[in-house]
Amino acid sequence: MSTSDIKAKKVAVLYGGDSAEREVSLRSGNAVVNALLSQGVDALLFDPSESDVKRLKELQVTDCWIALHGRGGEDGQVQAILDYLGIRYTGSNVTGSAIAMDKWRSKLIWKSLNLPVAPHVLVNAEQALTDDFLRSISARLGPIIFVKPSHEGSSVGMSKVTHVDQLKGAIENALKHDREVLVESFIDGREYTVSILKDRALPSISMVTPRDFYDYEAKYHSNDTQYFCPSGLSPAEESELAALALKAFHAVGCEGWGRVDFIRDRQSNEFKILEANTVPGMTETSLVPKAARQVGISFEQLVIDILLAKE
Repeated sequence: MSTSDIKAKKVAVLYGGDSAEREVSLRSGNAVVNALLSQGVDALLFDPSESDVKRLKELQVTDCWIALHGRGGEDGQVQAILDYLGIRYTGSNVTGSAIAMDKWRSKLIWKSLNLPVAPHVLVNAEQALTDDFLRSISARLGPIIFVKPSHEGSSVGMSKVTHVDQLKGAIENALKHDREVLVESFIDGREYTVSILKDRALPSISMVTPRDFYDYEAKYHSNDTQYFCPSGLSPAEESELAALALKAFHAVGCEGWGRVDFIRDRQSNEFKILEANTVPGMTETSLVPKAARQVGISFEQLVIDILLAKE
């Protein structure tokens, strides 16, 4: 697509929203719109929590750059509205967005394809959290367990449980955010992430934090989290992880751009898939821009590439 074609677009950057990840979304949206404007694209910010999405037609918007993180923006809801309005948008379609946002159902698909995931169970709001039930989960998944809402991102509502006595409180905390909770075995190892752009896996990034795990604080507020890109993997390991990321991404119907997160089991050296992200953070210091810079793609070019990824 030529420069003139790009400049013929009118792009609304969807940001904000009313999910638990609103703060991060506001930062992503501002960074994206500034990048678009710097490249001569007619772009504006649009917060669906403050204005009806149907107004986009009145504004003569041709494309939406979705920077909405979490529910409402990353789970297929806004994608369905944009499909109805006939407005193009970045990232995955309704199906891919909805499945990727659902941690448990994503894992069902990956397991059916023999892709590696940690042992886990689903707990819903209707289940009675009896002592026997909690002990059975601990016996199956313990001794250390992660508890997380099945439909949240950015580690919202996530807890690390080191004793069965903590499990009920952790599940109840996660249920404040979701009616379905994923309870998963703790895997001891380093975390990695692979960004994907137009069916290409970018160089992996490894993360190290002094905190108990890579939680919301470690991701967005801590100055102690370390990021390594190159991640320190051998060329063969990098190739293996890239192939696994693409398989996992495509298996749940994702397209355009996104990110797949992993943890590498320290005992077996196997990469375990944690989750797929269809609208990752997009500030100057976020993970996808870090990976893109490693292959010579500036933040501004990355934003344009994502805009055009499905054309």
